[in-house]
Amino acid sequence: MSPAKSHDERIAEMKFFSVYPHYVTKVEKKGRTVAELHQVIEWLTGFNEKDINKLIKEKVTFEEFFKRATLNPNAHLITGVICGYRVEDIENPLTQKARYLDKIIDELAKGRKMEKILRSA
Repeated sequence: MSPAKSHDERIAEMKFFSVYPHYVTKVEKKGRTVAELHQVIEWLTGFNEKDINKLIKEKVTFEEFFKRATLNPNAHLITGVICGYRVEDIENPLTQKARYLDKIIDELAKGRKMEKILRSA
């Protein structure tokens, strides 16, 4: 098994509910709000706050999370490095979507303006 495949499989099996509190902590520690976090998640996935809470309660994996998501058509405009990977070069579609989410949450935590995070063509 290649290291990349193992990494992709780990992301697929990760539970959204276990990562979500880390997202909250990350953005709140930097002075952003849960409402802003939900706004960027909704922009990327189409999930509103009610949907997010349901997915947390169901303890869905990232694979299931993104299977149910309606990815924003401008998601491909998310570029840059997150977790040591250039998001636009990630070949595995699920891993790329998870890194898109990581990247926009990181941008939120770093104080980037919402209109820049919510990319438009």
